[in-house]
Amino acid sequence: MAGVRPLSARLVRITFAGAELDGLQIDEPAASVRLLLPGSATAALVMPIWNGNEFLLPGGRRPTIRTFTPRRSDPVARELDLDVVLHGTGRASEWAVAAEAGRQAAISGPGRGYTIDRDAPAYLLAGDESAIPAISQLLESLPPETPTQVEIEVPAPEGRVALPEHPNATIEWHDLAPGAPPGDALIAAVRRTEIAPGTRVWAAGEAAAVQRIRRYLFNELAIPRGQTTVRGYWKHGRAGDDDDEK
Repeated sequence: MAGVRPLSARLVRITFAGAELDGLQIDEPAASVRLLLPGSATAALVMPIWNGNEFLLPGGRRPTIRTFTPRRSDPVARELDLDVVLHGTGRASEWAVAAEAGRQAAISGPGRGYTIDRDAPAYLLAGDESAIPAISQLLESLPPETPTQVEIEVPAPEGRVALPEHPNATIEWHDLAPGAPPGDALIAAVRRTEIAPGTRVWAAGEAAAVQRIRRYLFNELAIPRGQTTVRGYWKHGRAGDDDDEK
């Protein structure tokens, strides 16, 4: 790791660098990479061995791997930025809090990204704080003339961060009410949004919440599936996996 920088009270940016990143090419926004986490927040990294079916650590243990959207990739400088949400619990959160320059890390990828439809009449981008890196990349990639509505849910106002400027984007932040299930404010925001015919919809966040958004888009609005991308990034209440993808 080359550096660690807090972006907000709940989001930290970790920069990875080194010759080992040579050849890592990420061509589309909202792609993914996989990060191998050590056995504990401060333990040394142990590389797993591929047994022909899965990766295993010494003793037959399965490694802890989390999926992230890279915020920035610079193949020339051989650098990669990951923005990690600090939940207070969860393996990735604990690792990010203890992260420091000089520590070793292992990354694989990239996974699938999102193909921008440059002829789309409008875009709706919706997500919780785990989707902020992907939404940021999409704002940077969408045509400047395309009207874009952005709806983001955060647990508290201090979770808000500066987003890339887009001349035709309207950005709305929604604070999750105390005690409300994750995604509650986001679902309400999407339901309030007027989605014109032909609008492309990209949504990501807590799995159960985005599933409800998917059903709303398909079953109630009858939006063609080819015009939507809905991704579950994490699962609320799943022990040890509250930060499965960020």
